[in-house]
Amino acid sequence: MASIFSRIIAGEIPCYKIAENDEFIAFLDITPLAEGHTLVVPKREVDYYFDLTEEELCGIQIFAKAVAAKIKRVVPCKRIGVAIIGLEVPHAHVHLVPLNTMRDIHFGGERLQLTAERMQELAVQIANA
Repeated sequence: MASIFSRIIAGEIPCYKIAENDEFIAFLDITPLAEGHTLVVPKREVDYYFDLTEEELCGIQIFAKAVAAKIKRVVPCKRIGVAIIGLEVPHAHVHLVPLNTMRDIHFGGERLQLTAERMQELAVQIANA
């Protein structure tokens, strides 16, 4: 069965897309830790991040770096934090989270509930940054 991310990549489920190329896609997390919280996902469905090929690992980092720069231009923050958890969805992915304090990347805490309009606004601003 395809992961939810594979279904997003296939266009079966909508997303707030930030960036995309032949190998990777970046879209806003719908239950974000902070405004601009973005997921970077390889298009090839691989469950465990470290099962990606060396080329994919390098590629996803370079892609994530470019996406992080776009987020930082739009969302006021000190840094863009990076987390790879791998337990939430059985499809490798990287979290890019705008940070001002260490507490801003606490995955066990409350998540923001942003309106669809705000999510779309953020997606457009970041994609165009």
